[in-house]
Amino acid sequence: MRMQVCSLASLGGLRIWRCHELGCGSQIQLGSCISVAVVYGIAGSTNVTGDQVKKLDVLSNDLVINVLKSSFATCVLVSEEDKNAIIVEPEKRGKYVVCFDPLDGSSNIDCLVSIGTIFGIYRKNSTDEPSEKDALQPGRNLVAAGYALYGSATMLVLAMVNGVNCFMLDPDNSAPYGARYVGSMVADVHRTLVYGGIFMYPANKKSPKGKLRLLYECNPMAYVMEKAGGLATTGKEAVLDIVPTDIHQRAPIILGSPEDVTELLEIYQKHAAK
Repeated sequence: MRMQVCSLASLGGLRIWRCHELGCGSQIQLGSCISVAVVYGIAGSTNVTGDQVKKLDVLSNDLVINVLKSSFATCVLVSEEDKNAIIVEPEKRGKYVVCFDPLDGSSNIDCLVSIGTIFGIYRKNSTDEPSEKDALQPGRNLVAAGYALYGSATMLVLAMVNGVNCFMLDPDNSAPYGARYVGSMVADVHRTLVYGGIFMYPANKKSPKGKLRLLYECNPMAYVMEKAGGLATTGKEAVLDIVPTDIHQRAPIILGSPEDVTELLEIYQKHAAK
């Protein structure tokens, strides 16, 4: 897989991405300044997909929404934490649809394990008023996707049409720390992206349609992996070829190095034939 590691300062002037550069930095400032008692623990509710909502989930969701709206580049936002799509106010609208998981791996917050933000960006492809329908596009329509990893170091991984770039947040020019295997999707996929291998969250009896959400978890990560030269599949079809029918739709996912994914698919096919 091919990947270029750059300085965060080299992001340049892409307006749509200034908001995410700010968003990732804001997460770090948020995590380092507010009281531990405020962000730890459970907020006392579940989100639309049935996950327990942590206090930092709520703060992160509000932060990402506010930053994206203030970019004047978006018109529809889809968050894991909100049942319905968010329609940006007319005076702040742009031409992009952003689907995101504001804080992946939030169950690890209390034990200080790495967490992250996942996002996928589509162009609005109709001239109608913005609506939830604008987000119901297959992953092949993504114009960009990626994730921010918040751990011993903060990294933004951004996939666009020409490939994948990694941006390390290094505000004081200190050397970044390395990270080892952890249990959140962002951390697991990032390790796979850097070292190769395979990441799997397949369908099973408990979750026959898969566990992870298509629009703001599977599609962005699949886009990143494919642009880096890897593969992403459900076991039956490419993740990015799925045409969504619901903004919180789930899907199985297997992604990683093409050799490893292909080998697994051959095993799938062998046992399916029996």
